[in-house]
Amino acid sequence: MHNFRHILYASTGISDDIEGLKQALSLARNNQAALKYLLVFPQLPGSHEMYREKYRQFMEEQVEVALREARAALNLDASEAVVDVELASGDEPPAVSIIRHQLRNGHDLLIKEAEPRGEGGKGFTSLDMTLLRKCPCPVWLARPITRSRKEIRVAVAVNPGNRETAERDLSIRLLQHARSLADTCSGELDILSCWDFEFERYLRGNTRVDIPEDTMRNTVQTAQTSHQAELNLVIEASGIGGSFEVHRLRGRAEKMIPFFVKSKHVDILVMGTVARTGIFGYLMGNTAENIMDELECALLALKPGGFVSPVKAY
Repeated sequence: MHNFRHILYASTGISDDIEGLKQALSLARNNQAALKYLLVFPQLPGSHEMYREKYRQFMEEQVEVALREARAALNLDASEAVVDVELASGDEPPAVSIIRHQLRNGHDLLIKEAEPRGEGGKGFTSLDMTLLRKCPCPVWLARPITRSRKEIRVAVAVNPGNRETAERDLSIRLLQHARSLADTCSGELDILSCWDFEFERYLRGNTRVDIPEDTMRNTVQTAQTSHQAELNLVIEASGIGGSFEVHRLRGRAEKMIPFFVKSKHVDILVMGTVARTGIFGYLMGNTAENIMDELECALLALKPGGFVSPVKAY
């Protein structure tokens, strides 16, 4: 089972952070981890220098209020939920400040409350997407969860068909992290994986190719059987136990995964964010971005081992 030991909660002070802090405090408690609260905010211009101290005091008070309310919501006192607080102001983009802090201090998990994005609430803002693309440690983007901890539903999305070692290892880590997380919640885990024979829509009914229906049906069945076998191998390699249900969804992942998450009321989705290795900084795949653009739930996102952030620590 994987445990986080050195958690960073980051905030820009835009929202009240209560929901995000509740999840951070719960994770720190469940993992017996150290928790740090980093508030990054822009520095007032020189023309307002006389107000800088009061401005900083206001931000400090905002942190204390958020911590007090989050602890109260979880029935925790300050001695049970010790939080180290740091405020950082400057001119660089908030995402860069957060990532640099993570790199310099070796945090193994970054938690941040997902910033509001329009009325629908789907997807993530550019700041949050930058963290997903460039922060090397796992990133948790928190959204409100109304159910009790023992009712929280956790799902994990994996792609077992990729032959690259780094991405296969990522699928295994996704399963292990999701299993650990589910064990602290309802105990139930949904494993999602999509498959399809993408050429079927082009070949079926094509009079020029004229593939017999039996041949087409057997080809599709072979694709399904192959996917099932590959998925079983990855699950076995992860070594996870406990209660889980496997959902082999036929169709494009960017459509089927958000649909499952919404229709089944998933509270937390665990998935990988990077689909291309061998390139400095890696690249986030279109499929991952399209899935995230439709999500309304909390997200725990991991990158392949060996990922190197394009953001430097100093």
